[in-house]
Amino acid sequence: MAAVRRLSLSSSAAPLRRLLILRPFSSSSADDQRVLTVETSLPFIGHKIDPPSRSVDTTPNELLSFFRDMSMMRRMEIAADSLYKAKLIRGFCHLYDGQEAVAVGMEAAITKRDAIITAYRDHCIYLGRGGSLVESFTELMGRRSGCSRGKGGSMHFYKKDSGFYGGHGIVGAQVPLGCGVAFAQKYSKDENVTFAMYGDGAANQGQLFEALNISALWDLPVILVCENNHYGMGTAEWRAAKSPAYYKRGDYVPGLKVDGMDAFAVKQACKFAKDYALKNGPLVLVQSYDFFEHYKMVLILEMDTYRYHGHSMSDPGSTYRTRDEISGVRQERDPIERIRKLILSHELATAAELKDIEKVVRKEVDEAIAQAKETPMPDPSELFTNVYVKGFGVEAFGADRKEVKAFLP
Repeated sequence: MAAVRRLSLSSSAAPLRRLLILRPFSSSSADDQRVLTVETSLPFIGHKIDPPSRSVDTTPNELLSFFRDMSMMRRMEIAADSLYKAKLIRGFCHLYDGQEAVAVGMEAAITKRDAIITAYRDHCIYLGRGGSLVESFTELMGRRSGCSRGKGGSMHFYKKDSGFYGGHGIVGAQVPLGCGVAFAQKYSKDENVTFAMYGDGAANQGQLFEALNISALWDLPVILVCENNHYGMGTAEWRAAKSPAYYKRGDYVPGLKVDGMDAFAVKQACKFAKDYALKNGPLVLVQSYDFFEHYKMVLILEMDTYRYHGHSMSDPGSTYRTRDEISGVRQERDPIERIRKLILSHELATAAELKDIEKVVRKEVDEAIAQAKETPMPDPSELFTNVYVKGFGVEAFGADRKEVKAFLP
């Protein structure tokens, strides 16, 4: 089982640490790692592949970590909503609340040597890769200590040292880049994979199919992950896609449909996909097909998920769907509430203790925001950095071409 990842916590989180480490088995730390077996909420549906088992192994420690990590992500996005409305965050801003199980479940199945690349709904993916709250909020506010030095904003988070390659604003353009990362992994023979993430709105992009084709031809270790939240901007999937069964879109490439609101289903699917890409070699299709074909490496995962906010902060999210639909998903499929119920049913913590976790998380977020607000903006000279290759002595002129405005070393 992959090691459980923890979001960083400051000294104010001491009560939470005690709960996660000591509750409910304070007499033996080994009990925190005892194996619990849970079943995914829904069965997996496979396309040209036998789906994995619905039984997933976990530990008390991992269950509590899932709850805390998703609560942190949820609170960060709610806070970002308020900061945007206060005009402390400018430009585009796409929030991830509702989809946290995808980020957390994926991280539980892979390592930081595996790569992830995604579109512009990237805040929680960055946090899952080990980024901090302060780095997130400073980047959102355009401050110099942000993860992209305040120059990327909401859509361009990066953390290369943890295998996170963005954060991309052009719909679908990250998928060919992700396949390129997978090509580098295969070339280097480093036994890692790339998860190239995109939404249902990008699923009709031509570049996605071109990248999928070459990846299948070259047997690249890439897993294409469609986060299907059912609305590309404000357009329902059935209005934009003749076939919204995105896990089948690869045709010759196997696919798997996953309940993206269930962190353990995501974990199981991503572990299965990584193992398949690296270890299983050629996949022989069963005899029910008219012919046998051999494929390896490439796989498509469709995460059936849901976003509570609109497409971006400029979208109220309620003109193309009903409030009853949104509240229905919150009541029946919310990923955090699913974990809460599992923790309570296994008596790993009390309801009051889980509330304490949420209080600590809220304080952590508030402290990070306060620190981010005190961080200075980038120096104006930063406008000219990271544009041209260094060492060419490029000069920047004014509009009249008479006055040199800057000299780029």
